[in-house]
Amino acid sequence: MQRNLKIDFHTHIISEEFLNLAEKYGDDRWPSLEKTCDCGANIMIKGKKFREITDQAWDTEKRLEDMDNEGIDIQVLSPIPVTFSYWSEPEQGLELARFQNDFIASITKEHPKRFIGLGTVPLQDVDIAIKEMERLVNELGLKGIQIGSNVNGKNLDDPELEPFFQAANEQGVPLFVHPWETLGGERMPRHNFMYMVGMPSETALAAGSIIMSGMLDKYTNLKICFAHGGGALPYLLPRMDKGWNVWPHIRKTENPPSHYAKLLYYDSLVYDENNLQFMIDRFGVDQIIAGSDYPFLLREAPSGKVVDRLTTLNDDEKNQIHGLNALQFLNLDKEEYM
Repeated sequence: MQRNLKIDFHTHIISEEFLNLAEKYGDDRWPSLEKTCDCGANIMIKGKKFREITDQAWDTEKRLEDMDNEGIDIQVLSPIPVTFSYWSEPEQGLELARFQNDFIASITKEHPKRFIGLGTVPLQDVDIAIKEMERLVNELGLKGIQIGSNVNGKNLDDPELEPFFQAANEQGVPLFVHPWETLGGERMPRHNFMYMVGMPSETALAAGSIIMSGMLDKYTNLKICFAHGGGALPYLLPRMDKGWNVWPHIRKTENPPSHYAKLLYYDSLVYDENNLQFMIDRFGVDQIIAGSDYPFLLREAPSGKVVDRLTTLNDDEKNQIHGLNALQFLNLDKEEYM
């Protein structure tokens, strides 16, 4: 009997020995790690605390203990999005990307049955990003790339970025889009709205940009997954379809937006059974991948809890979302992990 595989697709990791580029380059916009104790640290930006993190963010043994306690077989590791640093000089951004890619690859090589790695690239320079994509996949063995939802205010359908998506399509490299530098950030300093409102809105804009761009007609091998259930996208799709129908001059696609939304992937991090059911109705079971946002406070614990609570799913469908869809998205042979 084939066992049920549980993969947490959406987790973040950072090295305890994180590079201090703020000090090296005399620029406090770089994120740096300031330890507060053996069990925690602050991510600092511009001399201020950006985010508190615990040792779960870097301690592999602590992470494995949590996985065992929560019944998670595999975590997919990706960088913390604030470290994208797309604003930086490309060569400096590459320095940080290579450091993180090397670090994540070292964890996956040490625990190949428990961790799968996603890398990062300096998207502010597409040529450099493509070269690092080739290195992290072909030399380091990472299985995909996490990218931000915009690049210095440019949406993902910006013509300058298209060669990167073309290369990902040609090389079969899956992309995980995570919100960062959210739209309307200046209006969200209170109530932690950046996390609760800004990120879902930003994700919808990123997904909408891909959907409306025409790239999914052109690059049929392109695999893209969006964090946080696609943000507000599932709710906005009928309005996008209406706009596509009434404004022919904006059309760059052969079909309406809802058609392309079903070609993309989404993590299951929506917390609520009704929201997950809505996603399934919009996108289909095959396109949803369990993910928790470990180890942050807004994470779902354990990953896929909302999947297990949804009574309309049968066991095979739950197994798809818990693990098999992740392997499919990452182009991995399930026999190696089952």
